Amino acid sequence: MKVLVCDPISEQGIEILRKEVEVEIALGLSQGELINKIKDCEGLVVRSETQVTRDILEAGRKLKIVGRAGVGVDNIDVNAATQRGIIVVNAPEGNTISAAEHTIAMMMAVSRNIPQADSSLKGGKWDRKKFMGVEVRDKVLGIIGLGRIGSEVAKRALGLEMRVLAYDPFISADRARELGVELAAIGDILEKADYITVHTPLTKETRDLIGEKEFARMKKGVRIINCARGGIINEEALLRAVKEGRVAGAALDVFVKEPPLDSPLLGEDRIIVTPHLGATTEEAQINVAIAVAEQILNAFKGMPVKNAVNMPYVKPETMGLIAPYLPLAEKMGRLCAQLLDGYERVEVEYSGEIAEKEVTPITIAVLKGMLEPALGASVNYVNAPMIARERKIKVVESKSKTSEVYPNLITLKVRSGGEGKVIAGTMVGREPRFVQIDDYHIDVAPSGYMIVAKHLDHPNIIGPCCVILGRKGINIAGMQVGRIRAGGEAIMVLNVDSEVSEEILKEMKRVDGILDARLVYLG
Repeated sequence: MKVLVCDPISEQGIEILRKEVEVEIALGLSQGELINKIKDCEGLVVRSETQVTRDILEAGRKLKIVGRAGVGVDNIDVNAATQRGIIVVNAPEGNTISAAEHTIAMMMAVSRNIPQADSSLKGGKWDRKKFMGVEVRDKVLGIIGLGRIGSEVAKRALGLEMRVLAYDPFISADRARELGVELAAIGDILEKADYITVHTPLTKETRDLIGEKEFARMKKGVRIINCARGGIINEEALLRAVKEGRVAGAALDVFVKEPPLDSPLLGEDRIIVTPHLGATTEEAQINVAIAVAEQILNAFKGMPVKNAVNMPYVKPETMGLIAPYLPLAEKMGRLCAQLLDGYERVEVEYSGEIAEKEVTPITIAVLKGMLEPALGASVNYVNAPMIARERKIKVVESKSKTSEVYPNLITLKVRSGGEGKVIAGTMVGREPRFVQIDDYHIDVAPSGYMIVAKHLDHPNIIGPCCVILGRKGINIAGMQVGRIRAGGEAIMVLNVDSEVSEEILKEMKRVDGILDARLVYLG
C-alpha cells in the first residue's frame, strides 16, 4: 500500500503511516504532476492547498481513500470520489479545543484592547486611559451554533462567570441543561447579549446570518467575535456598525476573502484581526494528522472509518431496494429541517416490502439530511447518528409489512416542543416522490429549489403567486396542490429553476389567502 502526502502535515501522523505502509511526500505539485503520481497510490493526504479534482480521482485507479487533515473538504470533489467508491475522510474534532480557546482569547483581547495597547506602547506611548477595557464577568455571551466548538466555548465562558445564551435549533433542551446554557432565539440573543460569537458552518442558510437588520437590533456597545467562517457576518454591515458606535469592537479570525489584505476592516482600530489561526496550534496540527493517518490505516484494513464524509458508491443491484431510497431519505430529511425549526424526536416508519430489508442506512440518510442544513459538510453517514445522540435527539425506527397505497413507503415524523412535521416519500419506478406533507397528500418530484406555501383553498390565490414569480423571472418547473377539504387550508408546492429571494417570498405572502411561504433547497 502506498500513501501520497501532498500538503504539510505533522510528522507524528506521517510516522503512524510509515509503520504500516509506504509514504511519499511531494509538496507543491501541479495538477498534471499529481495526476501522474496518484496512479500507483491507494491513499492521498491533503490539507487545504491541494485541489483534489475529478481528473485526479479518475487518474487514481488504485485510490481507496482521500484524507483531509482538517475540517472542511471544499477542496475535494466528494461527489466524484463517491461515484468511484473512494472514501473521503476529515478530522473535525482535532482542532475543537484550539478553535474554542482562540475564540476566548479574541473575546478577552477585544474586551481589554490588548493588540491596540501593545502597538501603542511599542510605538513609544504610555497611554493607559485610552485603552480602558471591560470585564467579561456577569456579561451575557450569545453563542450562535452549539456544536463541538460552540459547546467548548460555552464551558469556558461559564468558567469566566458569564451568562450564556445559545441559539441552535438542533440542540435539545436536555443537552442545553447539561451544558449549563440557556437556549434562546436569535432575536433574544441580538437584544440581550453583550458579546456575540458565531460557530456555524458557512452554508446558504448561514451566509450573512448577521447583517444590517441584525446589528440594528443589538445592544449598543456589543462586541462581536467570528472564528468560524468568513461570510457568516456581513463584513460591510459590521464595519458600518463599528464606525457608527453601535458595536464597541469586533474580533475576526476569518474573512470572506482570504487573505483580506485590501479589506477596509484592517483599517479600523476597533476591529482586531488574526490570519485564520483558529486551528493553528501545535496540538491541533498533531491531532488532525494522527486522526487522518489512523482512519487511512483503518480503511486499508477494512475497519470502520469514523469520519467518512461520504458513503462509497454501491450499485443498486447490490443493495436491492435500499440504494435508490438513500437520496430520497436524505431529501426528506433536508425538507423537514427547512420546514420545522428544530427537533427533539425523529421517527422513521417503513411500510411495505422495504420493511423486510435492513433499513438502518436509510434512517442514517434521513438524519444526515436533517442535520446538514445547520451543520454543513461535517455531517456524514458515519457520524450522523452520533451527532443526533450528542444533541439528545431521540431516533425511533418502526416497520410495517403492509402499505395501503404504495408498495413501499417511508414516513418521517418529527417533533420539536409542541410542533410536529410529517413527510412521506416513495419511489415511482426509479423516480423519488414526496407523497405527503403533514396531513396533505401530494405527488411532488424533489428538485433543487422548491417553494412550499400554505394557503386557503379559495380562487385567485395560486394564479397571483405564479404571476409574481413570472414577473421576477423565476421559471416554474412543476406545481402540486393538496387539500383536506374544499374551502379549508391547502398546500402548494412549486418546483422552481432558480433561487427565490426573501423579497419575492414576502411579496407572495402578501397575496390574500397565503398563510406562509418558504423556499427550501434540496441540493
